[in-house]
Amino acid sequence: LQQISRMLTKLFQRARLEKPGQVDLRAAEFTLSLLVAMYDRSGTGYVKTRSAAAALISLSGDTLLAKYRAFFQFYAVPDGKTALITRSALRSLLTDLNQIPATVGESCALACVEIAIHNCFHGVLNAAIVEEKFLSWLRSEPAVLLWLPTCYRLSAVEMVSHQARCR
Repeated sequence: LQQISRMLTKLFQRARLEKPGQVDLRAAEFTLSLLVAMYDRSGTGYVKTRSAAAALISLSGDTLLAKYRAFFQFYAVPDGKTALITRSALRSLLTDLNQIPATVGESCALACVEIAIHNCFHGVLNAAIVEEKFLSWLRSEPAVLLWLPTCYRLSAVEMVSHQARCR
């Protein structure tokens, strides 16, 4: 937790420099509390860096495609000149990401994760998939992660204003 706390402090310090007045002074503290609520429910004082990264990526303001690519980079295993996502890596990713909606009482059963893994690897003969197959599956908006594109769309239209008056 100390490492993550230091990283968050640096991250939000840079964000405050880039966007003065727009970043709360306690942003690092609040974010760490959220990560602890999601990934350290038993109070061990330990949160996996990869789990924290998955949460920060998913909650970032980046595009969905950029988020999906970042997930692949964090969870893929090297295989020569390329990287691949295995079933177990996908299980870890989905389990980590599902802690986010679980924090607000919207959890998914383990069966949902297994169904999603089966769907992602449907028709795949190898033990792992390449990034393009992974991205294609995510673009199909699997039910287990439907909250992610929904949240992205909500945040994308948050600042939209129309020059029309309603009665």
